[in-house]
Amino acid sequence: MKIFPSSVIPEIDKATCEAQNIDSVELMERAASEVSCEIISRFLPGKRIVVIAGPGNNGGDALAVARMLFEQGYRKLVVFLFNIKGKLSHDCQLQLEKLIPLEGIDFTEVKSKFNPPFLGESDVVVDGLFGSGLRQPLQGGFVALARYINESGAYVISIDTPSGLFGEWNENANRRDMVHADLTLAFQTPRLSFFFEENADVVGEWKLLDIDLDDRKMKEIPSEFMLVEARSVRPLLKPRPLFSNKRDFGSALIFAGSTGMIGAAVMAARATLKTGAGLATVHSCRNALQVLQTAVPEAMFEPDRNEHFITDMTVHHPHQVIAVGPGIGTNEVTSNALESLLLNCKTPLLLDADALNCIARKPSMLTQIPAQSIITPHAGEFDRLFGDHSSQEARLRKAIDMAKYYNIIIVLKGHYTATVRPTGKVYFNSTGNPGMATAGAGDVLTGVITALLAQGYRPEHAATVGVFIHGLAGDIAAEEKGAYGMTASDIADNVGRAIRMVIRRDNLPGTLQA
Repeated sequence: MKIFPSSVIPEIDKATCEAQNIDSVELMERAASEVSCEIISRFLPGKRIVVIAGPGNNGGDALAVARMLFEQGYRKLVVFLFNIKGKLSHDCQLQLEKLIPLEGIDFTEVKSKFNPPFLGESDVVVDGLFGSGLRQPLQGGFVALARYINESGAYVISIDTPSGLFGEWNENANRRDMVHADLTLAFQTPRLSFFFEENADVVGEWKLLDIDLDDRKMKEIPSEFMLVEARSVRPLLKPRPLFSNKRDFGSALIFAGSTGMIGAAVMAARATLKTGAGLATVHSCRNALQVLQTAVPEAMFEPDRNEHFITDMTVHHPHQVIAVGPGIGTNEVTSNALESLLLNCKTPLLLDADALNCIARKPSMLTQIPAQSIITPHAGEFDRLFGDHSSQEARLRKAIDMAKYYNIIIVLKGHYTATVRPTGKVYFNSTGNPGMATAGAGDVLTGVITALLAQGYRPEHAATVGVFIHGLAGDIAAEEKGAYGMTASDIADNVGRAIRMVIRRDNLPGTLQA
């Protein structure tokens, strides 16, 4: 699913009207109808609902919602239309003319002084003040209004985007001056700003409403940002031929583990095999032998000469992929071994966890990473590599620049893990849940992506598909074990089931259905 910048939404709306032979007011009616249905599905007619409408088309949506709710028997409606400059958009004016004749609606048009209504925890506020077309931060009385709504304790539903939040970048914005929604109802596609952690309290839960925008136009308009769904992953999954053997599905070499962190090697190896790699070899410290051979007997073990950590990353046999990092520590000898591997390896690698921490200690190693390699940092590892960042938005901007500069794929882990390609395109993941914030989950992701690379997937596809499958396996584990009770092993154990569900088009837990 494409994530469009706010600037092109009017173009899509216009194309929809032309293709379907409707006018913009009819499209507005369609949007308002979807919003109204969502409100009706959540709240009974006896609920007091306060509608806050602005002078533009977002306000027109809100006025149409108020009318539709009234027509469905909602009588505790209070409507405020803010028309400070005395000028409404054409469609907002038409919606006002439809609303005014209705008797029984408590309606106020605010042109100067505003006496705010009482708002309490039992009330619902419909925020249609300003949508994603906003060009500057809220000012003056609108800031006071936003803060009043936020402090009221009322349940807030924002149409399109919470008022004050830009659709894309908000790095220097004061989020205290924005409306904080409990539920944001967006039309057809999400906004980029929904995917940043720092905006979570502003956006709240978000849901997409299908208003049948013109599919041809949306396919035609390019976008640098995508939301990964099952329908985009399914065609990339390779069928497994009837006549095949383990060599057909590749050999993976994993440098992982050290004394005290051998479990990381176990998680990575288990996930590599659970995702379908034909062969997996773990190179680890010598004392990892018994643990690895017991916990993952299907994996081969290659002992380092050192008892407690890895000192040598020489590749002795041909492998389709090499992964480095889970639990290796940052010992100087280990770091030197990694640098030697980077200098001598000509094919893409997968670098995670302590491999990234070793590189952060010697940044010149960044230039030695083979082209098209995949790195999978969480926020802390990313900042150690590329400098401190104050927000997830800032990290993403930096990741885009670094992926281009070093010609690598950056998997920036988080709730909506962002896979950043050297082309500048960004793929946000739609699967996963808070239960995956558990030790070893990242090591499992390393194994999943490693297995896909071993099977011949292109690096950019292995990263995107791997993140989606990993998150889906986590969603399955959360359904079975609960978010509090699941472990990394549960994620690894459900990878095969996750792949099967995508291929069979089963209903997927905890993600967008497509």
